Amino acid sequence: MKFEEKVMSDHNNNGDTEFQASKFERLNPTNPLRIVINNATRVASLSPDHLHQSQQPPPSQPSSTPSIPQQTVTLNSRRYTNKITLFLFLLHMLIAIALVAFFIFKGVEGLIQPSSDSKRRKQTRVVKYFLPQVEAASVLSIVLALTWQTAIRKWPNFMTHFTLWCSFFMSLSAGILLLCFQKPPTDGVGVSLIAFSIGNGLYACWVQNRIKFCTKILTLSLQPVSKFRDLNQPTFYMLGAALFWMSLWSLAVIGALNFYLPSLVIIALVLSLAWTSEIMRNVVNISVSRVVALYYLRGMQSSTKFGFLRAMTRNLGSACLGSLFVPAIEATRVVARFLNLVEGEDEFLFCCARCCFRVMESIFRYGNGWAYVQIAAYGKGFVAASQDTWSLFKRLEMEPIVDSDITSSICFLSGVSIASICVIAVSAWTSQLYQNFTATLSLLTFFIGYLLTRIAMALPQACVSC
Repeated sequence: MKFEEKVMSDHNNNGDTEFQASKFERLNPTNPLRIVINNATRVASLSPDHLHQSQQPPPSQPSSTPSIPQQTVTLNSRRYTNKITLFLFLLHMLIAIALVAFFIFKGVEGLIQPSSDSKRRKQTRVVKYFLPQVEAASVLSIVLALTWQTAIRKWPNFMTHFTLWCSFFMSLSAGILLLCFQKPPTDGVGVSLIAFSIGNGLYACWVQNRIKFCTKILTLSLQPVSKFRDLNQPTFYMLGAALFWMSLWSLAVIGALNFYLPSLVIIALVLSLAWTSEIMRNVVNISVSRVVALYYLRGMQSSTKFGFLRAMTRNLGSACLGSLFVPAIEATRVVARFLNLVEGEDEFLFCCARCCFRVMESIFRYGNGWAYVQIAAYGKGFVAASQDTWSLFKRLEMEPIVDSDITSSICFLSGVSIASICVIAVSAWTSQLYQNFTATLSLLTFFIGYLLTRIAMALPQACVSC
């Protein structure tokens, strides 16, 4: 294909590969899915003369097209992927539902228990000054997230710049506002947000030369969305389910205050919610990837509902496994790349950077966010899809393209922006009602706003991956 020839020519002539966004004549022509299917198509469409010659290839010249097992390129795989992780998630959900129901009962018991007036007053105060803000933050997050996603689809160029700097200003503003309350808990949260905003601003300056490439990728990748009117339905389903589950989860947190070791119980509930929300995001990712991938591979408009059902059943195990490891792997990889930038400053940092970068490169082969496309299209397991995708990237020398893409960072910073807006709204509201809850509610609304926004931003990220 034209893009592959240009990339290889630039690499051989200039030494340092420079990928210009203007070279993208079509949407992501080097996508692993399209490479596999194009190779398979070229093999299948050989003329009879060439077919006779290809049956006896010279032993000294290996075939340029890798042999692909039949089950790898099957687009209608019926097997369930990563069954062990799927079983663990279902077991986790059964335990989580039981615990949430139990703690909701404990919360109601604390409200109606006549034997302890102090406990009842405490529960009443928590319900009155805690629950409304959490529900309001959840609804606000969903509205802002869907609006943000629509704006990115319509104005990707503007929203890329806007997201980079909005996340900086919103997190900085939220941190300053919390410092104004002059309480140790709010000061700690405020300092953390200000420190993050400084790093965010430095990152926004550092990626200025990548913004044009990112906007070109977003513009081309989001073109198929207009061809599928129901492509956002998985997002709506998951956001509705997340809102319902977070409402019950908030009641369970209130009830956990009446149980033994409330801090440990709440930490366990937070980890459970984080994993569940990440799985919801990846279900949307796989559903959208299925529809868009089949559109590129076969030129067909497949059913979004069918892709969503596959993501909720056959591919759910892969979504569960990826949700456990991909966030940690990608975060650690970002740290490794940062150390790689400053390695020349210090000999110790040089050794740490080299070691960390090599380790993360080896781990990244077995788990990366690009694998969801092959999971959705071919029904592969998560590890197999990650290995196949990364091997294709390395074989075609596409690592510079992957490293130059900042769309995942844009989706992450979109979550930070909306979460910071929720913190500003809720902290200002809570300070007028019951200031002792300000720090707790600020952390909780930031967490909820970020998770809900990432679910909504799964659609553009899936389109880019395809």
